[in-house]
Amino acid sequence: QVQLVESGGGLVQPGGSLRLSCAASRSFFSSMGWYRQAPGKLRDLVATITRGGSTVYADSVKGRFTISRDVAKNTVYLQMNSLKPEDTAVYYCNARFAGPDSFWGQGTQVTVSS
Repeated sequence: QVQLVESGGGLVQPGGSLRLSCAASRSFFSSMGWYRQAPGKLRDLVATITRGGSTVYADSVKGRFTISRDVAKNTVYLQMNSLKPEDTAVYYCNARFAGPDSFWGQGTQVTVSS
């Protein structure tokens, strides 16, 4: 089993910034990423990054969010700038390794409100 430990969520005003972190208990991930789920909505992709550094972003966050990884620390980061109220959601870390399994973190709340 793989443990994913998330941190960095919280309350921020519109236009503010937050940085999320997610550390995996296993090495050699193939990709890691962030998804989010707002109340009453499905869980959606925010951004993913492969071990090699290739990234994918949801259109709604392009230009505002940046995903990065530290391979040596098995950690992925999500720098979120210019936050909007519609970014409010529970953010979940996801990690994939060799094989079909996908692992999820416990989620961290991000609230953007004045």
